[in-house]
Amino acid sequence: MSALVNSPFWPFAVLILGIIAVVLMITRWRFHPFAALILASIFVGLIATELPANDDQYRLVTAVELPMLEFGVTAGKIAWVIALAAIIGTAMMESGAAERIVNWLLATLGENRAALALLLSGFVLSIPVFFDIVFFLLIPLAIALALKTGKGFVLYVVAIAGGGAITHSLVPPTPGPLIMAETLQIDLGMTILAGMAMGIIPALVVLMAGRRMDKRLDIPVRVAESNLGKLEHEPGLIISFLPVVLPIVLISLASLLQAFTGSISGWMAFLGNKNIAMAIGTALAMWLWARQCKLSPANLWAATAKPLEIAGTIILITSAGGAFGAMIKHSGIGDAIELATENFHVHYLLLAWLIAAVMKIAQGSGTVAMITASSIMFALIGTGAELPYHPMYILLSIGFGSLFISWMNDSGFWVVAKMSGFTEKEALQTWTVTLAIIAIVGLIQVLLIASIFPFK
Repeated sequence: MSALVNSPFWPFAVLILGIIAVVLMITRWRFHPFAALILASIFVGLIATELPANDDQYRLVTAVELPMLEFGVTAGKIAWVIALAAIIGTAMMESGAAERIVNWLLATLGENRAALALLLSGFVLSIPVFFDIVFFLLIPLAIALALKTGKGFVLYVVAIAGGGAITHSLVPPTPGPLIMAETLQIDLGMTILAGMAMGIIPALVVLMAGRRMDKRLDIPVRVAESNLGKLEHEPGLIISFLPVVLPIVLISLASLLQAFTGSISGWMAFLGNKNIAMAIGTALAMWLWARQCKLSPANLWAATAKPLEIAGTIILITSAGGAFGAMIKHSGIGDAIELATENFHVHYLLLAWLIAAVMKIAQGSGTVAMITASSIMFALIGTGAELPYHPMYILLSIGFGSLFISWMNDSGFWVVAKMSGFTEKEALQTWTVTLAIIAIVGLIQVLLIASIFPFK
């Protein structure tokens, strides 16, 4: 046993045992993901042999303290942005801004292109708003349209779910892509632009797949039509878009200027900082919320308590995932993989996708899959300077892999099934198949574009 533990390949055992611990705690023993990831981080520290040395600290204490330090490092990078994104999402729904955007798309594209309007709505709204909230918001429109036209219900559900799932997995400030960008040390503005661009083709494929499913599956509307809340005065279209669009524009503009000119002014760097840009978007969203709902400052801040509670849970899970990934990295997995593969070529894009896909299938959470896969890949490639393509493609491969095969252990599966009135079999035939298609099409797209446009 001693020979095995001291072997250069022992980090593989640490990785496998750590992943098994996470999966068992979440799926078999029903631990909260936060507790499961923190405990798994400590477990990895206890069985790893290559933790950073600390002469003033007993090794078992280091195995406990180091995960807590890594937890704090991750939280410091993402907590503020996730909290602000949660407020923006709630403010847009309560103020009527989200509904205004959806209704404008439906009116602009027409009833015949309603599926495209719903897909675009899911695609845009899932950038600042969590996926389940977007689905709750849009599914009444799908039900109303299906009841009105007598057709297209499966197509509408697939369009909403597919559009929302794509940006949920590729575009910050959604927690998964945000922590991937931080872990892989990739510019946030470039991540936003690349995620949105690489989501276009999979989104169009979702529409085609949805139409085929709609023809093949005869699934009636089984849930009652929900009446969307109507405000006395609907907000304007431009102000409805601004809380989402302005932070994206500021962050992306700063990144593009830096990339193409090599330097940017201090003011542009300040406004394009993710923390400031998101704060500006939040201020606009809260102002609109207060104006539309006639809230006093005290009532407005009281109303932010609920989204901040939701954000707190997400921050805890995401930061714990960051700690777990960091501990895997400290175990020496990068050197072990390099040693194991020195005599044959490993395609890192395929490896990144596969790690994320396996984690998603095993434990259900796409965010946990993204956190784990990005940490493992960073331990292997570092900043990606030696790759023949930009490390952004690694991030995108992980994002698409984290969508592969959503089934009963994924909360998103149950959100779609219950809100749509689908049986478990019908959800597998629609939601699960849709995400598998996105994951595979996305991987093929990443492989092709990385070979044609490496952007090194």
